[in-house]
Amino acid sequence: MSPKRARTRGLPQTGEAEPKTLDALNAMIAASKPLVPGATRAVLGEGPLGAAIAFVGEQPGDKEDRQGRPFVGPAGQLLERAMSEAGIDRHRVYVTNAVKHFKFEQRGKRRIHQKPTPGEVEHYRWWLDQELKLVHPKLVVALGATAVLALAGKPFSIARFRGRIDFRGHAGFITVHPSYLLRMPDKSAKEQGYRDFVRDLQSIRRLAAVSALHPATARKRGRSAAAGRAPRSASRSAHSR
Repeated sequence: MSPKRARTRGLPQTGEAEPKTLDALNAMIAASKPLVPGATRAVLGEGPLGAAIAFVGEQPGDKEDRQGRPFVGPAGQLLERAMSEAGIDRHRVYVTNAVKHFKFEQRGKRRIHQKPTPGEVEHYRWWLDQELKLVHPKLVVALGATAVLALAGKPFSIARFRGRIDFRGHAGFITVHPSYLLRMPDKSAKEQGYRDFVRDLQSIRRLAAVSALHPATARKRGRSAAAGRAPRSASRSAHSR
């Protein structure tokens, strides 16, 4: 099969109706063939409909692929710990990934994570858009660069744009992926990075609470919740900011 055909085989056919429920969407995703090499099965999002916050990561890892659940590996455990410290209940938020299959390279008995290409992220974007439309969170959090690319449609520097952002008309927030913290070799830098991550999650919790208020009240309280920072728009080009 040619690369072009392989990239499109999991996407809905032209004219196919959009799914009306999350269960219907998940059935479509589960039935589709992987759009990345090495993948075995789709790992679906998890959490309640109408969750105030949706966290979007890069892709499932080895443990997620084996268990069929998102964020259950080392990065997921770190995320859950940070959520708890920030006052966020994991069971009351929605967690998912931009790419629904684990892309890996087999090396002996080990399955080594491979970063999705921008093209592969784009091929999965329809699924993510439909998923967020059905879950309808008040705030969408991009965990890392791949999630930012999927949500914004273009790359953004995490260091430069970390914080509040507008994802094509949807309230959003950019922060690091917890796996980034796990990879940091310096102990003191890792500890500081974790503290910064928890602070991000605290800001996310406050922003999500504000967005649940009446619009007029949300505007008033939003200024203090975000320390006066206006959200940046992901619809504008990166070089213009």
